[in-house]
Amino acid sequence: MEDAFKVEIISPENIVYTGDAAMTTMPSYEGDMSILKGHIPLITFLRPGIIKVKKNDNNSQDFFIEEGTVEFYDDSLVILSASAKNTKDLSKDFIDKITKETEQKLEQKDITDQDRYILNHKLHAIKELRI
Repeated sequence: MEDAFKVEIISPENIVYTGDAAMTTMPSYEGDMSILKGHIPLITFLRPGIIKVKKNDNNSQDFFIEEGTVEFYDDSLVILSASAKNTKDLSKDFIDKITKETEQKLEQKDITDQDRYILNHKLHAIKELRI
């Protein structure tokens, strides 16, 4: 796999994913960004959304994250998130629960613009899970 790089997605509970990838797409605050082998080193923050890990065989795995940080250095990508789950493992009940919680938080009048921005992105990502 000469076009691959190492990817780790880590939450406080466990290592959610570890393996090689041809490309990884992540939801950063600047917009969605993709990493390929040989990308310049970077450290940035992630907003709520879907991480797509594409392998050389064109198979991919998707992960839902609430927020996190990412570091890419020397063809190694490390993603740290307070909550990261493989989308295949998400139940309808879990999706309904986080949708309701997010909508309730958005209805509060005393939330900051930054919190509203983050919650709207989270809600958009949750809607992607329903498709």
